[in-house]
Amino acid sequence: MCRRLFKFIFIIGCIMPVSLSWGYEEVTVENGGTLMGRIILAGAVPAPKGYNLVTFPDPFFCGRISDGKGWRLLQPFQVGVGNGLKDVVVFIQNIKKGKSFEFETPRIEALDCQFVPYITVVRDRDKVEVVNLDPVMHDIQAYETSHLGARVLFNVPLPMSRRLQKNDFMAGRLVKNRAGKVMMQPVRMRKGRNVFVMQCGFHAYMESWGLAVDNPYFAMSRHDGAYDITDIPAGTYRVIAWHPMLTREVTVTIEAGATRTLNMKFDAPKGRLYANQAQENTRFGTELLGDSKIIPIVEQQTR
Repeated sequence: MCRRLFKFIFIIGCIMPVSLSWGYEEVTVENGGTLMGRIILAGAVPAPKGYNLVTFPDPFFCGRISDGKGWRLLQPFQVGVGNGLKDVVVFIQNIKKGKSFEFETPRIEALDCQFVPYITVVRDRDKVEVVNLDPVMHDIQAYETSHLGARVLFNVPLPMSRRLQKNDFMAGRLVKNRAGKVMMQPVRMRKGRNVFVMQCGFHAYMESWGLAVDNPYFAMSRHDGAYDITDIPAGTYRVIAWHPMLTREVTVTIEAGATRTLNMKFDAPKGRLYANQAQENTRFGTELLGDSKIIPIVEQQTR
């Protein structure tokens, strides 16, 4: 599994061979400009990743979110109003000085056997919080990646709350999520790397991506694909729109006190995108569980 993940993140890392600059100076920005627009996904939304729950630990608890046929689905493409693509990071590179760079340590939660949020912006040379809200053990494996290849950032167990007992969640009963110990992990990217991916070592469908930034000029597209970045010093910049499966680079000139509109449209990828996809008529399925059933009582997923 680790070998497959390394191969996958190497491929994704090759999409965006960009470098980070290490210095940033906070100054007063007078008459700054604004960059705004929408990110659109044109075409049919690709099929989600699919994982046979029988092949992973805790199928009954983790199967509370599933398709009712024993498969857990993971959809990297969140498309909303007007084909807007959600959670695309739009950022401006190589701004050496500008507005205040205030940054709250991001928190990633293991909730119902998924990492939330799926995409996170982190500050390079800072930290990220990871916490387990599930009554099952998780293990976080995080890698940084780029066209240079992958490197381990951290690999630690993610303990569950001691206030939870195993019989609390057997037989598919709902439980009250309780936080275990919060793990504070460092994010220290090597030069030329700013993408990281995190996966649970027990449950491969628990996946989270992150982008490390070194200046405050970034935004995450909203449910309708809209984004905006304010107080930009006048100048010409490289602007990158990044998603784990898509990326685009554009050169943009920002004028003092003006608003520049930059809309970007991605064509939806076609064909088989992942090694893991839900299938019919597999060699083995939920019959291996005997009379027990995987019941999607939290969310009934659709393919």
